[in-house]
Amino acid sequence: MTTPPSSRRERRAAAGAPGAKPNRAGRNIPLAILVGVSLGAVALASLLFRKEGFLAVVIVASCLAVWELRWELRDGLARGKINVPLVPSMVGAITMITASYVGGGQALTVCFGLTCISVLLWRVSDGVADSIRDITGGIFVAAYVPLLASFSSLLLFAPDGVKRVIVFIAVTVCSDIGGFAVGVMAGRHPMSPSVSPKKSWEGAAGSVVVCVIAGVGTVTVMLGGTWWAGAILGLSLAASATLGDLTESTIKRDLGIKDMGSILPGHGGLMDRMDSLLLSAPVAWAILTILVPVGGRALL
Repeated sequence: MTTPPSSRRERRAAAGAPGAKPNRAGRNIPLAILVGVSLGAVALASLLFRKEGFLAVVIVASCLAVWELRWELRDGLARGKINVPLVPSMVGAITMITASYVGGGQALTVCFGLTCISVLLWRVSDGVADSIRDITGGIFVAAYVPLLASFSSLLLFAPDGVKRVIVFIAVTVCSDIGGFAVGVMAGRHPMSPSVSPKKSWEGAAGSVVVCVIAGVGTVTVMLGGTWWAGAILGLSLAASATLGDLTESTIKRDLGIKDMGSILPGHGGLMDRMDSLLLSAPVAWAILTILVPVGGRALL
């Protein structure tokens, strides 16, 4: 008799649609597309209605991602359980994302520093046993999710911030689309078998091509920038999106899980959708600030 899975991680690994036909992507493709389009529609609607609405979307998504990451670190087996302080992590996420929109980069720096101090004090107040491990985990979570997500607020802060955010999201999503399509159809050579077995060099090439096309199109049409600025943005976001995906895959392999959660059918958790966006946000902000400045000439 087979023993039923008892842990949360084992139940998730055993979960799946009974009788579902396997595919090279390892996902329910129609459902994943539907959920992905719905998420994009929510983000776009919030931007077009009022850009502060998008700020609220980022805050909610970041808080849920912090919750997912904290839960998995606490339940992790590979490196020992890490109890990330929840309250300062959540408050830090809200303040960092909001402050960066209101006060720019300096406000973001101050709020990140205060979040790190709050994590330290909150954890030490519960005792010093294993506190270094938990404090380190808390600072990692604060840097990985809300700090990186706050760069979308810095993009939004500009007078044409709505367009800049749309360009950033569109080009980054194109990395996933290009990599997925080419990887499923023509992927033969794994990029990093031990980390992400389904990610191939052919898929990475597809990401680069689609991102460069999207970057040139969106930057020239929406922001009035040069074609080469769009090409640089597309190439850079293809690299950062791939790195973001591999970074989260490394964390998941270390924790012994397939997905960071189950809130998004066909995708997994929010962190499974935000991984490429998180590392791409500061890259997009830096490149657009330098090469496509608001009301000014490019610095290069």
